[in-house]
Amino acid sequence: MPMPWTYRHATKDWQAFLADARDRLGLDSDNTTYTAVQGVLITFRHRLSAAEGLAFADILPAVLRAIFVYRWDIGAAPVPFAARDVLTAEVKALRPDHNLTPNHAIEAVAWALRRHVDQRDLDRVLANLPIGAVAYWHVDVADPKDLERRIT
Repeated sequence: MPMPWTYRHATKDWQAFLADARDRLGLDSDNTTYTAVQGVLITFRHRLSAAEGLAFADILPAVLRAIFVYRWDIGAAPVPFAARDVLTAEVKALRPDHNLTPNHAIEAVAWALRRHVDQRDLDRVLANLPIGAVAYWHVDVADPKDLERRIT
C-alpha cells in the first residue's frame, strides 16, 4: 500500500492550511496564526468525548490531527457548546499574554479547515457529534467555490 497523501505531504498541507488561516484571520505571523488555530481546535475538543474527537480527528490532515489530540485529557468530561462569544473567549484564553486572536477566529479557522478537508466527510462526522458541532464549523459564503478543497 502506498503511503497516505496526508503523511507524504504533511508539511505542504500544513503550510497551505496555515497560509489560508493566516490570511483569513488577518494575522501577520505563523506563530499568532498557530495560537488561533490551536485555540479553535482545543475549544472544540473540550466539547467532545474521546470517541467523538477521534472521529473528528480522522478527517483532518496530519498536522491538524496532531494539534487536535496533543495533550488531550481524555478523562475530562465534555462541556456543552455555548454562545459564540463564550466560545471565542475560550479560544482567546490560550496563552493570553501572547494571543492576538481576532474575534472572528472560529469562523476564519472553519473557513480554512473546510478548504483542506473533504466537505462530505466533515459534514458526516459533524452530524454525529453533539448539538453545536455543526454550527461551530459552519461557514457562510456567497460562492461555495470559495470552500472547494484545496489540494497542495
